[in-house]
Amino acid sequence: MISVVIPAFNEEKRIERSLIALSNQTVPRDQYELIVVDGGSHDKTCQIAQDYADLVFVQESERVAGARNDGFLRSRHGLVATTDADSIVAPNWIEQAIDSFSDPDVVLSFGPVTPIERNDVNRRYSLLFNGLIKFGAHSRLYYYTLGCNTAFRKDALLKAGMYRIMDAGDDLEIAVRMRKMGKVQFAPEMKVGFDFRRYHEFGFWNTIYEWYYIVLQGGISDKYSYTRREYQDDEEHAQV
Repeated sequence: MISVVIPAFNEEKRIERSLIALSNQTVPRDQYELIVVDGGSHDKTCQIAQDYADLVFVQESERVAGARNDGFLRSRHGLVATTDADSIVAPNWIEQAIDSFSDPDVVLSFGPVTPIERNDVNRRYSLLFNGLIKFGAHSRLYYYTLGCNTAFRKDALLKAGMYRIMDAGDDLEIAVRMRKMGKVQFAPEMKVGFDFRRYHEFGFWNTIYEWYYIVLQGGISDKYSYTRREYQDDEEHAQV
């Protein structure tokens, strides 16, 4: 049994495709719960989510890390996972997430990303992301545990203090503490379709620069707004 937490903010054009994928898994629907944590959306995100999720509520903590934490605290199961409202998980994602904890010493598992829009630019982006993910996993120098594709053993996550409230880097920082609690496992078949709209709209290298700038500032910055950003109404990026 596993709980999946999906933070969302103004995602009416994308959250339904995400929740449809999460609702049609190789694991029976009564074997997992879907929790949508809304960041104060002013569109139809919550209304759409209520048609699919077991629980929908407005976050009380700050930032996307706080939304994930709020969801974890209200989850019912011993395993918890997190993905994004604009991502599309593979049909066997939940099955693979559960299987990744077959070793009782594993406290965190994570997987690779694939591009939702399969064009040459997005393929190059995913190659870069997956290269970083796999290099870190095999070298054990770091763990590139993206928030769109990470699962935890809940008791270990709570003991570690859950996500640190940051503007950027929270999904990597959590692995630093979790690896002290037990094994961190890379699950190559635990795949998630990633939406690269941020990199298209705001520029790849500019986005990377902003992310590193915020991380080097300790994870909090008044200069850049990396999360809860308003995107243009671009139907091309909303297509699967």
